[in-house]
Amino acid sequence: MIHFSRYTKLYFMISFIVIGAGIFSIFKYGYNVSIDFSGGTLLQYRTAANAKVDANRLGALVTSFHSELVDHKQGTDGVLTLRLSKFTDAEEPNFRAKLQELIASPVTLSSLESVGPTIGADAIRKTLIAAACGVLVILSYIFYSFRKMSFAVAAVVALLHDIAVVLGVYSIISHFFGAPLDTLFVTALLTTMSFSVHDTIVIFDMIRGELRRGKGGSITDLADHAVTSTMVRSLNNSLTIIFMLFSLVLLGGTSIRYFAIALLIGTVTGVYSSPFIATPVMIWLERRNHKSA
Repeated sequence: MIHFSRYTKLYFMISFIVIGAGIFSIFKYGYNVSIDFSGGTLLQYRTAANAKVDANRLGALVTSFHSELVDHKQGTDGVLTLRLSKFTDAEEPNFRAKLQELIASPVTLSSLESVGPTIGADAIRKTLIAAACGVLVILSYIFYSFRKMSFAVAAVVALLHDIAVVLGVYSIISHFFGAPLDTLFVTALLTTMSFSVHDTIVIFDMIRGELRRGKGGSITDLADHAVTSTMVRSLNNSLTIIFMLFSLVLLGGTSIRYFAIALLIGTVTGVYSSPFIATPVMIWLERRNHKSA
């Protein structure tokens, strides 16, 4: 048996550094928010691979259509992506003609997607409600299954830890690599919530079984034995997911790459939080309950 509980301070220090860096990034840089939440129009054009777009002249062109250029990207394959604050479908043909004159190259519309600010605000509201409902359901389920509030609270603390890590690390990736905060990221975040609790339940179930059998020893020893017994199984299960997500990150298309990265971050932190965050918190709560009894 490995005494994992001896290094609790180290686990919390690692989490504090990672979450602290993420919180700094969130307040300092924020996110590259997609039109799913902010509203606006996303235009994608196909141009010649050697066509060059001057950012200043492009911004002036967009301004002439009473809009604002929020972001633009030009790939080496000739794909030009523009994100505008507001734009109507009727203006697109005229805008495309002006853009073609600007870059002196044929321009073909690949896609046009518009989202109003009301829809974006509604998406944010529904996301927060879904996350809150998920936390409440998980808290209720674990309390009902284990009949111990300390187990339920510890699982939710680990879940919130994982959410904080994913939000913070993704903010860093969003700033330095342009990862968009869109509905795919919300999907990855909600998936992380479910995966976070998976290994925690396995560990807590083993502890509950040992308590029912009347196995001697402190709650710390029982928890260390449970973590030691389930560690290999958890790693083997998680590595199959991690290898698949790595493949998607390296070989998948650009449309799902950042979704796979968000899932990868959530998977890794979920594997970490079950034995190193949820279990120590549960041990602390159990000791506190016994002292107060």
